[in-house]
Amino acid sequence: MRILQLHCDYIEFTPVKKEIKSAEEIDPQSKHFDEIVVAFVAVEEGDNSEVAKKAMNEISESMKKVGCNKLLLYPYAHLSSKLASPNTALSILKEMQSNVDGLDIHSAPFGWTKSYKLQVKGHPLAENSKSISAGEEKESTSEALKAESKIQSFWHIMTPDGKMHDINKFNFVKYQNLEVLAKYEAAKKRSVDEPPPHVKLMKKLAIADYEAASDAGNMRFFPNGRLIKSLIERYVTEQVVEYGGFEVETPIMYDSHHPSMESYFNRFPARQYNVQSEGKQLFLRFAACFGQFLMAKDFQMSYKNLPLRLYELTRYSFRREQSGELVGLRRLRAFTMPDCHAMCKDMEQSKEEFRKRFDLSRHVIKGIGLDESDFEMAIRFTEEFYNENKSFIEEIVSKIGKPVLVEMWKERFFYFVLKWEFNYVDSLGKASALSTDQIDIENGKRYNIEYIDENNKPQNPIILHNSPSGAVERVIYVLLEKAAKDQKEGRKPTLPLWLAPTQVRIIPIKPEFLEYCEKLAEKISQNNIRVDLDDRNESVGKSIRDAETDWIRYIIVIGEKEVNASKLSIRDRKTSSVKEMSVDEMIKEIREETKDMPFLKMNMSRYVSKRPQIMV
Repeated sequence: MRILQLHCDYIEFTPVKKEIKSAEEIDPQSKHFDEIVVAFVAVEEGDNSEVAKKAMNEISESMKKVGCNKLLLYPYAHLSSKLASPNTALSILKEMQSNVDGLDIHSAPFGWTKSYKLQVKGHPLAENSKSISAGEEKESTSEALKAESKIQSFWHIMTPDGKMHDINKFNFVKYQNLEVLAKYEAAKKRSVDEPPPHVKLMKKLAIADYEAASDAGNMRFFPNGRLIKSLIERYVTEQVVEYGGFEVETPIMYDSHHPSMESYFNRFPARQYNVQSEGKQLFLRFAACFGQFLMAKDFQMSYKNLPLRLYELTRYSFRREQSGELVGLRRLRAFTMPDCHAMCKDMEQSKEEFRKRFDLSRHVIKGIGLDESDFEMAIRFTEEFYNENKSFIEEIVSKIGKPVLVEMWKERFFYFVLKWEFNYVDSLGKASALSTDQIDIENGKRYNIEYIDENNKPQNPIILHNSPSGAVERVIYVLLEKAAKDQKEGRKPTLPLWLAPTQVRIIPIKPEFLEYCEKLAEKISQNNIRVDLDDRNESVGKSIRDAETDWIRYIIVIGEKEVNASKLSIRDRKTSSVKEMSVDEMIKEIREETKDMPFLKMNMSRYVSKRPQIMV
């Protein structure tokens, strides 16, 4: 069975003509429904009662997520070329209507040609497709994933002075985002009820969009988005290499029955994609961990080589997140993760390395364009580790200078004894982890990674797991959410200048000034600045409005006066002012603001007229 499901403001249809002898006998009147989920259904060969039941269960679950209980089942043969016989199809559709309690179910007539019109709601859960068959394998779930939902946690707040506070007695008046994070983590509700603001912005700025032809949570990135991603990837990689990371590359799929893999599945809470190939059951990696561990296992190492820092920018890691959790760039099934592991000889070296990576992560986040007021920190550890390392944990927390959320476990289930992350809290009260690090005391032994110690004896290292930025796509989500917040509070939304796809736009008043503008653009671009030309046959006012809509920081309008002047009137979006300055002064200002950040050339035509219009 194939289903196209749409959450609609309305649908109306009119039966026009009987197409088959077994068409339902009806009064061919027009029907109109408001606030309804429409399921276009093609019943296929081999479909049976089991499929009907599965289909209605899936439809019902997705309807709960969008908060709608009115359903229209609409027979739609065009979704498949392997249709069941008309009698079978009608029987299964009738069975579907009686298969779920609590829904207000309606149906469009079977076997009729119908004219119809509808309006689909504009949120990420409004459109989805399903393919359902009998005897589908149930998605496998790791023991760690099962345990994650059951593990008993004790929640506290730690203040910068190192004091632990009962979370129920802590005064959150000055720390509202921390309170939201605490409630979000305790509830563990990851699903979304409405699209966050960045979804509209990622489309408006032609950064990214959903890809209907792929699995949910796999995005398409337009030239602007690819450029922004590339710059963030380059920046994070440069920072990790400067810190001492050795960049490597590992496979994206592995044998599920490799001994170390089977064991690791039960320690890492993630849903994976499975692939059958040449008699092997493979899975797509959900992290870079095992690839780097298998590589480190084959290294010959001395304690003098430690800490050994392996780094990979994983494009991509894959996790089969639940569909209700997928929204925009916040949570994806395929994502780019900068992943750095450090092999350390003992706990003391691990703690020292942990300090360095904590500072590295703070530096990376700041460079991207966020400050510590933009995120809340959570730190998690076992009670035993806390009792043995109080001063170390207090030292880490004190660096942030504000209270942090603490999760303490009585017993250790996962492979790590300590983990922290920086979390962004968005306008919908959802928290998303960015930077993170962990102290892993298991996988050195599990993967048989060894180094030779001072006494010439083999030992297993402690492993640290760090992503200095978190997933690159999630970084873009945070920057867009922050911009949306600025817009809501009356400030102009912007991206950090080093990430802006176009940093300067030049607008000639008339075609005769285009040649001058081309020379000006060439001079600016030679100074590693992304500049374009609006050479369209549009009014100056519209061109300026379009540049504002695209969040372009500097706008230069060129007419006869400007051609003959030593200084230009340059619009600065950030300050909402018009500056009288020379081109050289503007170049110096831009270079100063983007200093030490990576640069990439524009990856579209310099001429606006030559670019395709991206429809989103």
